[in-house]
Amino acid sequence: MNHDQLALYNKLLVLYMLNRVSFPLTQAQIYDFLLERNYVNFMNLQRAITELVDTGFVLANSKHNRTYLTITAEGQETLSFFKNRIDTSFKKEIDEFFNRNQFKLRNETSVLADYNKTFSGDYEVRLAVKEKDATVVEVTLSVPNEEAAETVCTNWHRKNQNIYQYLVEQLF
Repeated sequence: MNHDQLALYNKLLVLYMLNRVSFPLTQAQIYDFLLERNYVNFMNLQRAITELVDTGFVLANSKHNRTYLTITAEGQETLSFFKNRIDTSFKKEIDEFFNRNQFKLRNETSVLADYNKTFSGDYEVRLAVKEKDATVVEVTLSVPNEEAAETVCTNWHRKNQNIYQYLVEQLF
């Protein structure tokens, strides 16, 4: 396979993965899957994702230390033209991976934590759990400093299910 064909193939793998789910994937999730299986090397994958974003086939939304990727309508259309160029065994492995891990992957991307510094100098932390397009729970907290904001965000990712369960038990 020449360089141009390899570059196209790498892009198609990313588009295929993003098209398989109804929620954004993190860039790390895509990297983990494709690099663990040696489908592509790091530099080529990084180049492919950058080019997909630059051409408008993929949307990238970065929040603190995570970049969320979503396929666009243009990306879906392009994939429909070239999907048959992806090796059947690769598609099967990707499909099986998503069938086994869809809940875990969705949970990783549907639990959101973000913070911003306010005019008064403290930090506002926004925590949420989303399911498809619906917000399951959303909480906003004011904390005194950035270190506390980062700690709250980290703990939300680890403990959100317990916190949600506690809120439901207390409020219903």
